[in-house]
Amino acid sequence: QKQLVESGGDLVQPGGSLRLSCEASGFTLTNYALGWFRRAPGKEREGVACVSPSSAITNYLDSVKGRFTIFRDNAKNTVYLQMNNLKPEDTAEYYCAAERFGDRCRLLGITQLYWGQGTQVTVSS
Repeated sequence: QKQLVESGGDLVQPGGSLRLSCEASGFTLTNYALGWFRRAPGKEREGVACVSPSSAITNYLDSVKGRFTIFRDNAKNTVYLQMNNLKPEDTAEYYCAAERFGDRCRLLGITQLYWGQGTQVTVSS
């Protein structure tokens, strides 16, 4: 089956760092735009970061710019989200997803073909 599996979520103190990983199985990520999305309790899902198939394009949620970096390793069939200087408001379930969008990406989150099951990130003292 085609699936995405996230890992790396944890409990971390404010100012700390985490690296989330999302590995695909059953298909290759080469031609997919990839994104990280999150949903906090009681809040709507929001797009955090995305990267185009060639990595020519990246987009970030304004509140994470300068703190988060998305990057992909197509040879490993994996996309990562490096999160630095984490804040309590970053607490959420984080999901990776894939869509076909040419060599672009977007944070809309409504046309994704595959979604992972999520990994929990909790930022607290």
